[in-house]
Amino acid sequence: MSAKRDYYEILEISKTATAEEIKKAYRKKAIQFHPDKNPGNKEAEEKFKEAAEAYEVLSDENKRVRYDQYGHAGVGGAASGGGFGGGMSMDDIFSQFGDIFGGHFGGFGGFGGFGGSQRGRRVNRGSDLRVKVKLNLKEILNGVEKKIKVKKYVSCSHCDGNGSENGTSLSTCPTCNGSGVVTRVANTILGQMQTSSTCPTCNGEGKSITKKCVHCSGEGILREEEVIPIRIPAGVAEGMQLSMSGKGNAARRGGVNGDLLIVIEEEEDPNLIRDESDVIYNLFLSFPMAALGGTVEVPTIDGVAKVKIEPGTQPGKVLRLRNKGLPSVNSYGKGDELINVNVYVPETLSEKERKLMEEMNKSENFVPSSSAKKNVFNKFKKMFD
Repeated sequence: MSAKRDYYEILEISKTATAEEIKKAYRKKAIQFHPDKNPGNKEAEEKFKEAAEAYEVLSDENKRVRYDQYGHAGVGGAASGGGFGGGMSMDDIFSQFGDIFGGHFGGFGGFGGFGGSQRGRRVNRGSDLRVKVKLNLKEILNGVEKKIKVKKYVSCSHCDGNGSENGTSLSTCPTCNGSGVVTRVANTILGQMQTSSTCPTCNGEGKSITKKCVHCSGEGILREEEVIPIRIPAGVAEGMQLSMSGKGNAARRGGVNGDLLIVIEEEEDPNLIRDESDVIYNLFLSFPMAALGGTVEVPTIDGVAKVKIEPGTQPGKVLRLRNKGLPSVNSYGKGDELINVNVYVPETLSEKERKLMEEMNKSENFVPSSSAKKNVFNKFKKMFD
């Protein structure tokens, strides 16, 4: 599957573009690639959808911030093959962005009259669902597929979602003749003015139900439980939101399903602390180990690693395990594991241990030199700079 193009590149705008510039750029692209202007041209249709998807993200302040920070993964585009960000359908576009042309989208508010009346019908859209998914560091390291159970509105199977008994008790709305729109002409001091509005009889759907479905009471949707598999890419972070297009609530009497929004929660690890793509481990050495050196085992995200301790290792020293951290969603490589060395001083001693310590204390090796004192002072001073 080919990688998605940059949304700013699609609309041919800079990353500092204003909301008005984004809207203007999208309108230009939508007019250029509109399917009524390019009948049968699949390439133009894909570019039309591509421009709509870019506008849907960049025109939303929150989505734009996430996109600027995390790229396509921040708005659902990274998990190709896993269901995220699977593009927009024509129904999505016409129902969501119809007002950008100052009227019904299909007619472009008078631009060329492309296919107007049918797209004047209102397309229902189901509401979005939001779920939280908890992940541990190992799942974040490798990415993971999970199955989540959600209660949601689904299309009624008895009436095929149109709300009529057996799916056939429908008739054309007599008020709007199936267009979903009523047009009125009013005489004003400026002359006759024509206005269009959603049909009050059918609420813009263009159809009337003569006999309601007994299973869904004419709504076309039922509340059921569904198990949805989701694929979460490696490197996600606390608070990041992914989306699965069309996996939210079904729309009343047909239309466009809402989206499923997945909010990432990160489980606290008992040993490691996350710092962006790095992880930190606090290692406690015994005094003899710090003085004599040796080898110790430290936990990593996916196991353990052996670390060599040099003789005379000082408290506060930081050791580094390369590529033992986490990946970034939008870049190659991994962070590191940083091992912060602490020296443990026992609170109580046996009589034998006390005598040994008293003997060691008489040695000049256990009295810090002037340079060692200076190093400690400089480290301490940096903490307050």
